Amino acid sequence: MVQAMNQTWLGIDPGLAIVGWAVLKEVREGETVLLDYGTIETNKKLTTPVRLLEIERDITELIAEFQPSNIAIEMPFFGRSIKAAGGVLQAFGVINLVCYRETGILPIYLHQSSWKCHLGSGRAKKDEVAEMVQALFGLETLPIDDSVDAIAIGYAGLCGLRNNIG
Repeated sequence: MVQAMNQTWLGIDPGLAIVGWAVLKEVREGETVLLDYGTIETNKKLTTPVRLLEIERDITELIAEFQPSNIAIEMPFFGRSIKAAGGVLQAFGVINLVCYRETGILPIYLHQSSWKCHLGSGRAKKDEVAEMVQALFGLETLPIDDSVDAIAIGYAGLCGLRNNIG
């Protein structure tokens, strides 16, 4: 799949406690710049609805600031350990809603193993993903947090990765 040039991508790693986000832009064929990245962190002492409201407000602000033309979100997957599943799925729903409400864009959903494979290893740990992202974008330092995953998610979407889910 060929993407139009100069498109801005918002990559999102959803969660209730921490949402990773990154904004990337392909400036020329084969040349992508990382415009900004970070995390949205909610206070675990607050109620879930209050935390979801904070995520909604912050994602709305990101979209207003960067005006993405495409959005890639990691599709949550839960194995046997589903303690955090409820909160993550609620956050995923709010993020999905905000993205569509604010942009009219239907986000693409990427499985963790697929966007990690796109970087070289479907089982890569966060520090390994960070090393790959640092090399791709020529970054001297990069925090090892959920923003690293969001950068990789956005990059995989920009490169045309699709899982045909959603």
